[in-house]
Amino acid sequence: MTTGMPHAVGTQRLLLRPWSPADAPALLPILEANVDHLGPWIPRQVSTPVPVAELAERLAGFARDFAEQRAWRYCVLGAGDARILGEADMFPRANGKRVPFAEADHVEIGYWLDAASRGQGLASEAAQALIDLAENLPGVTHVEIHCDSANAPSAAVARRLGFTRVHETAGGQLWSKPLGSNHAL
Repeated sequence: MTTGMPHAVGTQRLLLRPWSPADAPALLPILEANVDHLGPWIPRQVSTPVPVAELAERLAGFARDFAEQRAWRYCVLGAGDARILGEADMFPRANGKRVPFAEADHVEIGYWLDAASRGQGLASEAAQALIDLAENLPGVTHVEIHCDSANAPSAAVARRLGFTRVHETAGGQLWSKPLGSNHAL
């Protein structure tokens, strides 16, 4: 099944495009500078700084996953200067777990920004771009955001974009938004 997932998505201030191994040299200093900022919130296999060659292999894996429709990880760039600001990603899901796209009835979105880019609405802008993409995915009925209960900025993005918190445990929150109900930022 082909989704027609675009390889570039532009917003007013951002450009989202799939990661490339060529991004490794520019991404490494961002990961190094943001270990404390990102470490508590995103998986270690994504946030941990590693040598450029190893990081390039990681990004090549992200690119393969994108091409094979297992996960759509977009590099978030400033539209004006093409500087890497972070990542926005979308994963096909069903029955509480990640699944192949053909089995998905909803998607999970995630996002992270380097510390210097926080507080400007950029995570909301990138997440809204993903929600807009999800509107066109066949069989997908809603979008979810999973975040740590202590990650107030991530939860604020979910609230800002009209998600409803549907579940909370000691360590995490699940936010959901039905498709077809998008509102402009």
